[in-house]
Amino acid sequence: MDTKILLDSGTNELEVLEFTLGDYSYGINVAKIKEIINYQPVTPVPNSHPSIEGIFMPRETMITAIDLKNCLGRGQSEPGGLFIVTNFNNLNIAFHVETVKGIHRVSWRNIIKPDTTISSAEASISTGFIKNEGKLIIILDFEKIITDINPETGLKISEIEKLGERDRSDVPILIAEDSVLLNKLIVDSLTAAGYTKITHTENGQKAYDIICKCRDDGTLKDHVRLLITDIEMPEMDGHRLTKLVKEDDKTKGIPVVIFSSLVNDDMKRKGEQLGADAQLSKPEIGNLVKTIDELIDKYDLDA
Repeated sequence: MDTKILLDSGTNELEVLEFTLGDYSYGINVAKIKEIINYQPVTPVPNSHPSIEGIFMPRETMITAIDLKNCLGRGQSEPGGLFIVTNFNNLNIAFHVETVKGIHRVSWRNIIKPDTTISSAEASISTGFIKNEGKLIIILDFEKIITDINPETGLKISEIEKLGERDRSDVPILIAEDSVLLNKLIVDSLTAAGYTKITHTENGQKAYDIICKCRDDGTLKDHVRLLITDIEMPEMDGHRLTKLVKEDDKTKGIPVVIFSSLVNDDMKRKGEQLGADAQLSKPEIGNLVKTIDELIDKYDLDA
């Protein structure tokens, strides 16, 4: 699988792998995929979630197999088809699908956000839709799928409680995160950790609009001294946002923290090329707070 585009910096593009379940087409960001393999028998896990088919160990690595058809409320998958083996949030997960159709290179600006009136299973775990040759490809929210199966894989809010009592800080922090739930959890966690001046936006474009406005009217110090961004977001992704911030002499001094389920070795190299000051995987909310503390001290942002 050619994923060269994923190593290009700040293009605001992604590659989506199209796969099928029944008559429907779905998509996953290629950056999440380790490999695609033929279906193989798995060992059932007693008392596990109904969407967990079992476990298997190719090349001595234990992988959990998820019945994606079951997750979408379409019944149980039959033996056969393919496993899309993924790695995100430091987890190795194989999703059972029927066929793989190909890879589409698209801009985040061309991804259609689900309408709030849609309430189907696909929409509730969808991050968007792509139009391709007259049909819609539903991009699934794989992080939410896994978190719904096992909440312990999500943000570990309990880590914040371990930090204990902390001083209040009015350092202005800007957040770019498209998930409504995660956006709120991050804000609540930072507030609990003592950060009281937080602005949150739903994608990189809206965050960049705020940065540009503050840059132009000379109020960056008052409103944006540190930026936290996801990678996967509609309109503008976190890598494009990081690139734009770090290429501008007036904004390059803003510390950028990439906080994403996609942070792995390849993505870290890309983030470093773009000038990110820190990169963390999403479950590490406690480490996010510690990293913010360190950057504030390093750049004397309290001053």
